[in-house]
Amino acid sequence: QVQLVESGGGLVQAGGSLRLSCVASGSIFAMNAMGWYRQAPGKQREWVADVTRGGSTNYADSVKGRFTISRDYAKKTVYLQMYSLKPEDTAVYYCHGIFERVPGLKGAYWGQGTQVTVSS
Repeated sequence: QVQLVESGGGLVQAGGSLRLSCVASGSIFAMNAMGWYRQAPGKQREWVADVTRGGSTNYADSVKGRFTISRDYAKKTVYLQMYSLKPEDTAVYYCHGIFERVPGLKGAYWGQGTQVTVSS
């Protein structure tokens, strides 16, 4: 099994910054794409950003220019640096990753989520 554990959430004022981390552990042969999603109260979970195995990054329009995703292969960790936070960024942020536990067999995994609250 693969476990993803997020950290770094919290309460911040509008305009502030937070850095989320997600550490993968377990039986991992290879790490593929990793990313972040978020779910605000009463809304569906939405994609925020991802980073491919090759290091290419992609962002939702709503966070482009404010959020930066990065990964550390050696530490099996993906980060989400969030700047210029807005109240509408308030949500539970979930880490998502695609891993191979054995060569060629890919599976998708989710973390348990970390709360980000931005006050106005």
